[in-house]
Amino acid sequence: MTQEEKKPKEKEIEVHGELDIDVNVIASIVGLAATEVEGVANLGTSSVTSGLAQRLTGKDSRGRGVEVEAGKKEAMLDLTLKVIYGFSIPKVVVDVRQKVAQRLLEMTGLVAKEININVVDIEFPERMPGKLE
Repeated sequence: MTQEEKKPKEKEIEVHGELDIDVNVIASIVGLAATEVEGVANLGTSSVTSGLAQRLTGKDSRGRGVEVEAGKKEAMLDLTLKVIYGFSIPKVVVDVRQKVAQRLLEMTGLVAKEININVVDIEFPERMPGKLE
């Protein structure tokens, strides 16, 4: 027996309390997870509309394009996203739902009861920001 095994085990102290995760935190997690999916250009409406909305509301762009209704165990999500031209929209939507549901469960413990996705635009790779010519 090693020294570690000979030590008496410490008792775990059980502390009770409630956990409340703000919907903005959930929206940020969901938004980041969705943009990790191949074929998703970004979330939200057009860049002009989103830029104006961000200036008017002061909201962080990470949760833009995500609406959240969350209880203690489940969440319902509405996502608005743009898909990159050439990708299958139905496949991208399935992949987004799977990634978002998995991340939501891992990071918050919430089960995604419903994930509604509204594809609002197609981005062309040659016109995307950051593209080198």
